[in-house]
Amino acid sequence: MERFFKLKEHGTNVRTEIIAGITTFMTMAYILVVNNTFLGPTGAGMPSEAVFFATAVGAGLVTILMGLFVNVPIGMAPGMGLNAYFMTVVLSSNGMITWQAALGAVFISGIVFLILTVTRVRQMLLVAVPENLKTAITVGIGLFITIVGFKLCNLVMVSIVPGTDVGQPVPGHAFNLILGSLVHQKDALLALIGLLIIAALMVVRVKGALLIGIVATTLIGIPMGVTNLSSLTTGNWIPDFSNLAVGQLDLKAALHIGLFDIIFIFTFVELFDTFGTLVGTATRAGIMKDKKKGEKIIGKAMLVDAVGVSTGAVLGTSTITAFVESSAGVEEGGRTGLTAVTTGVLFLLALFIAPLALVVPSAATAPALIIVGVLMMSQVRNIDWDNFLLAFPAFLTIVLMPFTGGIANGISAGILSYVVLAVFSNLFTSNKVKIHWLMWVLAIIVVIRFAFMGSE
Repeated sequence: MERFFKLKEHGTNVRTEIIAGITTFMTMAYILVVNNTFLGPTGAGMPSEAVFFATAVGAGLVTILMGLFVNVPIGMAPGMGLNAYFMTVVLSSNGMITWQAALGAVFISGIVFLILTVTRVRQMLLVAVPENLKTAITVGIGLFITIVGFKLCNLVMVSIVPGTDVGQPVPGHAFNLILGSLVHQKDALLALIGLLIIAALMVVRVKGALLIGIVATTLIGIPMGVTNLSSLTTGNWIPDFSNLAVGQLDLKAALHIGLFDIIFIFTFVELFDTFGTLVGTATRAGIMKDKKKGEKIIGKAMLVDAVGVSTGAVLGTSTITAFVESSAGVEEGGRTGLTAVTTGVLFLLALFIAPLALVVPSAATAPALIIVGVLMMSQVRNIDWDNFLLAFPAFLTIVLMPFTGGIANGISAGILSYVVLAVFSNLFTSNKVKIHWLMWVLAIIVVIRFAFMGSE
């Protein structure tokens, strides 16, 4: 194990890696429940048993593959946002697009990714995107994770102006983000307690602070009535394999209906989401210290990611992608694939310990995500804020991720604004900026996406 994962070389050990893997799993485990909300009977219409199986097995197998093949501490699972889009595609089609056809579209997007990866087009992003933007991606993801944590536990809520139609996108002037009530929202109070526990443990430098905090918060939530133990007695400890969606994707329908715009969105969002997550997590893990070696590792990770997309579709779930919550394991000291393998094994075991996995409330994992956001913000010091050509795209990249709820939105805005400002600089100043040809291609794609298809 030491030689395979090169633990000493990465300055870690088995104990640290396993704790990091458990931490990553606990921050990702919510997807086992949430994915059913989007893909299950009340969402896209898939059987609950099929969704749970595909989520657990898909996340488990692809994460283990990431650990063994790439040796990085990155967890994989069906991505949030893309599962919501999957549901929207099915529900808004009035029966024209089945969930089987939507799975076919996901599978095809995975093939597109595989082609882009094998031809090294995806890897070119590492060279094409300026360093300031890559740093901004790391910071933006930190804020994105933070807002996810705040929303998971209702520490941040939305106040809607009375009379506003919430059946469609709400105008900006019609809502405000507000602090949740610690009196009326028990989960918000529990999360605040957990946040203070983890912060205190971090101050005194206790190893495993995130994991200890999650467990402690879960236990404190029992007398508060937030931690629900009912799944331990009423939950099914034996997995149900009788109603699965394995191999039920419909490629013929996906191509016949003409889901090219849907395939494009799956591909576009996944392209930038994965790029951002891999770069951000790899940077925090120290993988990018050696630029050449880091780029090679990210390239291999992109290959696993591409395989994971189509694998998930075959198993019966929406796009499997790199999870930003992997940063929680990295902050616990995870540096190698052993962290990912541990996370993957726990996802597979979740088939048999689902009731136990469901005990941990969102209010217990949310504080860990917020703390990770704090740690990832440290990269902001590496951005050249005195150069507006670099500062403005970096700023848009950072703020649009949490404000719009989409990693791809922030990266898109950063790329487009950088190219536009670079052109102005080249035309009207003596400061000539080299624009990589791939940045031009990406800028055009961004314009097409926002002009004809909207944001995430």
